[in-house]
Amino acid sequence: MYVELNNVSKNFGHFQAVRNVSFGLEKGVLGALLGPSGSGKTTILRMIAGLENPDSGDIFLDQLRVNDIEPSRRGLGFVFQNYALFRYMTVFDNIAFGLKTQKVPRDQIRQRVEELTALIGMEGLESRYPAQLSGGQRQRVAFARALAPNPRILLLDEPFAAIDAKVRRELRSWLRGMISQLKITSIFVTHDQAEAIEVADQIIVANLGRVEQAGTPLELYRSPATPFVARFLGDSTVIGDYRVLAGFENAPEGAECAIRPEFIRIYDLQEPIQYENSVEDGEVVSLAFRGDSIETGVNVRGFVLTAFRSLEKRPLAVGQKVKVLIYRLYAFDREQALLIGNNRLDDVADGYRIGI
Repeated sequence: MYVELNNVSKNFGHFQAVRNVSFGLEKGVLGALLGPSGSGKTTILRMIAGLENPDSGDIFLDQLRVNDIEPSRRGLGFVFQNYALFRYMTVFDNIAFGLKTQKVPRDQIRQRVEELTALIGMEGLESRYPAQLSGGQRQRVAFARALAPNPRILLLDEPFAAIDAKVRRELRSWLRGMISQLKITSIFVTHDQAEAIEVADQIIVANLGRVEQAGTPLELYRSPATPFVARFLGDSTVIGDYRVLAGFENAPEGAECAIRPEFIRIYDLQEPIQYENSVEDGEVVSLAFRGDSIETGVNVRGFVLTAFRSLEKRPLAVGQKVKVLIYRLYAFDREQALLIGNNRLDDVADGYRIGI
């Protein structure tokens, strides 16, 4: 492993911010530390950077234990969420800052800055100051400044948090392409699951200071290992005692589950239903246009579930009575999340999309 943490813990007074965290990333991988506020993800990143010292455990970078090595000697580049650019310096001088502190010759600095401004698509803007740039441009300069000294590893702390939604989506694709081109091992912190799923090769899901699960975006989305991951990914609706739902009567007493939108089909009363003995009565409580579909909230037995209905189907209205088929859900079994199907269906197709 190129980046490896073994049983790392960190306390702040009586508060345990990180609890026996272990994970590894191969060289060239773009990894995401994903979790809600207070999950410990930023503390983990700061310990990798050397800005915090672990109370126990070991951190290895390229097989070298770095617990006692100062940040400036770890070969890292760090990008902060608020850019942290020097407002009195031009784009050129901001990018060149780390090289100047390393006493790199002037001609090599100019060559490196020219390479990086071309990489970030900002040729011709080298003489501008941060106040003359957009938020997306400032973040690109921050990336270039971190990359200038040729770090072994790039660390990014919520790099898109201060940028508006449209620019954030553009920067995601740009970052993904840049990391792939440079083949630099990178770790970024985010609380946005869509961001992590779109950008990262590997995701480490953190919660309450510990790692819940690590794997590829597809592995985590399709096979959440714990109830927290099942709840956190996929806009799930969590309900208790799901034995009341048609087709799930054999569930253990008091068991909870998470139901994702893609596990639900909604029919108006005129539409043919293939599995009539498996559907529930429902009532539409909300509708929201999402571009390629209608996000539909439907009340089933007192639970409000969310599903997506195709624009090609008959429009529904709030208050309308409908039929609802729940064909899969994630059941919580102590510390595990198990994918189970509706036992009234005779033929459920493999994969996430059922042909009904």
